[in-house]
Amino acid sequence: MITTILTIPTLLFLAAHAFRMGCSGGAVFWLTAGFLAIAPVPWKSWALAGLLGFGSWLWADVTFTLVQQRIAFGLPWVRLAAILGTVTLVCLAAAILNWRRARVSGWPGSSVQASAFLLTVTGLAIAREKTSLDIILLDRFFPSGGWIAIILLGWYAAWIAGKMLRPGNSAKWRRTIWTVFSAVFFLQLGLGLLGFERFLMTGSLHLPIPALIAAGPLYRGDGFFMIILFAVTLVLVGPAWCSHLCYIGAWDNLAAEGKKKPGALPGWTTTGRWLICLAVLATAILLGRSGQPLFTAVALAAVFGLLGIVIMLTWSRRSGIMTHCTTYCPMGLLANIFGKINPWRIRIDEKCCRCGICTRSCRYGALTVRDIEGGKAGLNCSLCGDCISGCPHGHLHYRFPGLGNEAARSCFIVVIVALHALFLGVARL
Repeated sequence: MITTILTIPTLLFLAAHAFRMGCSGGAVFWLTAGFLAIAPVPWKSWALAGLLGFGSWLWADVTFTLVQQRIAFGLPWVRLAAILGTVTLVCLAAAILNWRRARVSGWPGSSVQASAFLLTVTGLAIAREKTSLDIILLDRFFPSGGWIAIILLGWYAAWIAGKMLRPGNSAKWRRTIWTVFSAVFFLQLGLGLLGFERFLMTGSLHLPIPALIAAGPLYRGDGFFMIILFAVTLVLVGPAWCSHLCYIGAWDNLAAEGKKKPGALPGWTTTGRWLICLAVLATAILLGRSGQPLFTAVALAAVFGLLGIVIMLTWSRRSGIMTHCTTYCPMGLLANIFGKINPWRIRIDEKCCRCGICTRSCRYGALTVRDIEGGKAGLNCSLCGDCISGCPHGHLHYRFPGLGNEAARSCFIVVIVALHALFLGVARL
């Protein structure tokens, strides 16, 4: 009880300070965070410990800055230091009490949910404060609305992390949130096409074709934001960009699910995807260097994108394999190759009974008989984790150096769910 009594006024003090400094958004953030203190969610103590820990650092920084200013102008400073120092200590005490309560409660998965909340809030807050664009959609419609969106997306991330922690549920929830992200992305695109330009990040439009993430900069010679974002994602979660964060991949997944049992990819598709990738990148370079008009490049890109949809509706639907992602899309191959820089892997332990159920769970064709015999998923693996969810014997695991199987899976869920929530918050083109 004392923890809650101390926490709520501390959050109100932080809100009041933000408002006094002219940061109404910060005030909204701390006020909204106050609802967490009375919310019936098991992960709130971990989350509040993190927020109040940051609040303590904030008060300490304010104290140091104001005391320095007073000393520089020859003004009295001891009373100010005592007052603000006390506020800092109270905030720190509230953080410690919440941390202790979280440790004592021992609710399974609460630290994972809180970590997803804090990572989402931190990432979105940094994105909002460090970019010149109104990168959070609500900021374009309501003053300081972005801060409310940040808190709500943090709650959403914590909720999703809790759902995905259960291995039996994770495959279903991954596909659900992936589809939701794609729907939000294309809903905003549709609204932008109808003339509501505030739904577009820059107010301008480009084709939503994943191949253009790499081909676009090669053609233009500039505009590297998306390829940098893609690269950062590979560093954080490897090829999981393809199974969680790609706005087109969800379509291919829906098409492949039309067949209950996935088939096998023809042997020539391995060479074919390399040739397609090289052809796309080479074409982009040649178009740019030869000075071809933008219309030509856009027309070719549109044809490429439409052909990809045809592949989904025909080949993926008939085979049960995501052939667009595993054979046609250049970004899929680039993610598989350069995603190896990230140490997360899916491994099959030595107790595997070779029942083949995991093969039927994999829509990427990454668990062939040869892959299973080798004890690891093949090149096409996107770390989706559906095989882990599908294995009734518990013989497939996420692996990360220095972590046990459960810890590796929990950390992966935290990072990928936070990235999903962040991408959802800034899904506009």
